[in-house]
This record gives sequence, structure tokens and C-alpha cells, in this order.
Amino acid sequence: MAEKAAEKKPPSVHTGHRSRMREEFLRAGAVGMEDHRLLELILFYAIPQGDVNPLAHQLVDHFGSLSGVFHATYDQLVKVPGVGHNTAVLLQLIPAAAARYMEQTASFDGQIVNIWQLKELLEPYFFGQRDEVAYLVCMDGKSKVQAVRKLGQGIMDTVPITARKVMEAALDCNASQVVLAHNHVSGVAMPSHADVDTTLRLKRVLAEMDVTLMDHLIFAGGDMVSLAQSGLITAP
Repeated sequence: MAEKAAEKKPPSVHTGHRSRMREEFLRAGAVGMEDHRLLELILFYAIPQGDVNPLAHQLVDHFGSLSGVFHATYDQLVKVPGVGHNTAVLLQLIPAAAARYMEQTASFDGQIVNIWQLKELLEPYFFGQRDEVAYLVCMDGKSKVQAVRKLGQGIMDTVPITARKVMEAALDCNASQVVLAHNHVSGVAMPSHADVDTTLRLKRVLAEMDVTLMDHLIFAGGDMVSLAQSGLITAP
């Protein structure tokens, strides 16, 4: 019996590691946690056993940051050694759930009086997007939001389709004013010549329907540019 007791291995340095990390997060939250440590904590729920710290480091190094990991596609994730189906799905699910949370908590029952309210309203719709997406904010004559309608993906280069969908959305909401918004996946919010041309054309078309196109907002990498404030379209 003494020999068997002597043969017992000492506790691993990793014993209790997961519990300690969970307790640290519950006590202090994510503030001060490095990207790889926060990712390691997330990986606990996809990979129930083993040391996932090396994988967390590898993912952050490969994609550049925690946000880079969350922006990676499923196919990109599973190419990283150690990342299986469950891990890739979990890493895709987190930004999707965060975007839904932001969308549901960012609402305005009153008037929209400045573009920063619009930024807060629209940012969740572009959070984590890997494709170009366009939305139309429909408002009544008192600038109260009636609806935010998705126009489609990758459509800003196709003016006829955009014009048709914009008109349909505005008429369906009986909107008096609208704001167009889309994102640049390049990460640069500067409007292109095509963006300006599309906006001016839509402004003319909507004016014939007694609908005012107030602005066109471009989102990219946390930034937002207003074409109206930039003087690229004539503000009403």
C-alpha cells in the first residue's frame, strides 16, 4: 500500500486552472484579461478537457486579435490545427449573439435628432458582418423611426436593384424620410464615387415620391461617415 501511495503522481500545475479562471472572470469580468486568456476561457466550453491555452495563443496570433478570431469564417477557423466543428461554431455564435443583443437593446421610441443616434441604432446591424450589407431607416415626418429594413447584401454596386428595393421599403413603411446605410468590408469608411452617385440618384427618385433621403451613412471598423455632413450630397 505504501508503494502504491508513493507511486501517485503529484497534482498537475493545471489542476483547478479552469475553475480559477472562471472565478476570476466572475469576480472581475473581462477587464484586464488579455485576448488569449479571454479566448481560453471561451474555449473551455467547446473543448471540455485538456489545456487549451496553446490553442488560444495560436488563434490570436494567427488572426491578429480576439476580434480577428471572431471575424474569421468557419472555413478559416477549421484550418487552424486543433479547431474542430464545435469550436468553430462556438466562435461564430458569439459575435452573432452579440449583434442580436446590440440590435435588441438599441432602439429609439422618440425622435432621431442627430446622426449619433443613428450610429447607435445601426451599428449592431453591421457588427461582425463579412459581406457588404445595406439597410434603410424609415421615419415619419417627425423623424420617429418606423422600421429598419434590410435591402440586401452586396447590392450597392447595382443601382437599379437598390433603387427598386429602397422605393419598396419606403412605400411599405409609408415613410416621409429615410436614411440609407451600408458598410465597407475594406475597413475604410470613406465613400466611393459609386456611393455618391447611387445616393444622388436615389435622392432624386425618392423626391418624386415625396420621400426625403436625409443621409447616407457608411460604416467600417467602428467608424461612420455621413455623406450629408461631408458635403457630398445636398442636405435637406
